[in-house]
Amino acid sequence: MTTTRLLSAAAAVFLIAGAALAQTPATPAPATPAPATAAPMAAPTAKLVASGDITTTLRLSGQFTTFVKALDATNLSGLLQKQPNITVFAPTDVAFAALPPGELDKLMADKTGLQKLLIHHLINAPVPGSRIKGTRGPWPTGAGDKMVLDGGSDGVLKADNATIIQADVQASNGLIHVVDHVLIAGSVPEVLAPPAPPEVLSPPPEPAPAAKPPARVGGKRKK
Repeated sequence: MTTTRLLSAAAAVFLIAGAALAQTPATPAPATPAPATAAPMAAPTAKLVASGDITTTLRLSGQFTTFVKALDATNLSGLLQKQPNITVFAPTDVAFAALPPGELDKLMADKTGLQKLLIHHLINAPVPGSRIKGTRGPWPTGAGDKMVLDGGSDGVLKADNATIIQADVQASNGLIHVVDHVLIAGSVPEVLAPPAPPEVLSPPPEPAPAAKPPARVGGKRKK
């Protein structure tokens, strides 16, 4: 019964989020330079190659065992096999290994929290890299919250706190973007603060006027 409720809730939230996206499509703002961040993790040793639907592609790759295990545990694997025209931001095993010690075990023990985390990685619409490049803004996710996609001027595509290390893997029912961190909702601001105005320097004070020599009286200098 709990398993059925989890799957039904996930499907309902996912479809509602998709309907909202269809009615009010995201219009990300042009990208602006972001503050420097830590260097992204190394890309996976092998490129992800589409092998049927999204779930099958991830399962056969061997680089997403933790993600697939979590999808199986929350009964989301079937949703990612059948739901058409979706975009999945898939964290590698290296990404999950980078979580704080004990965090993964904690997540796996909390099926409701784990499910919400996983469907934050899903957008119920096709979002190819070309739609991210050169823009920055929030997109509604399957969890009902927002994912910040950033295609900054440096050519690096980002999703929330992660870098997209391989984009546009076209599975039979949607797109996969490989990311180097587990996405955390709210980890980056939806709108960047404007840059501080340049400091205006005050002009240096004008020099004091030179002292006048004493006046002469009767040809002699007055003492």
